[in-house]
Amino acid sequence: MLKHIVMWTFKEHAEGADKATNLRRAKVMLDGCADIAPGTVRFEVAIAQSGLECTYDLVLYSEFEDQEALDAYQHHPRHVAIKPFIAAVRAERQCMDYLV
Repeated sequence: MLKHIVMWTFKEHAEGADKATNLRRAKVMLDGCADIAPGTVRFEVAIAQSGLECTYDLVLYSEFEDQEALDAYQHHPRHVAIKPFIAAVRAERQCMDYLV
């Protein structure tokens, strides 16, 4: 199994909207990618919650059966289509893939 975790911090204002609006929009867009690739085992998107420790604003936690499934997700047109928006509103991105 391959785990794919991505975390972002967002700009306070970008694309004509504030951080909270852009976080909600990004979450909806990413949630829409949960079922696009065969071999997706788990797919969670979460916005940082008040009162809980966090250093990033948005996280994607996903598990794929193998590299082929992750590649199918990453190259799917629906996923590719959201990349420009997220690139425009994010301040920072961290990613880690690992096998278990």
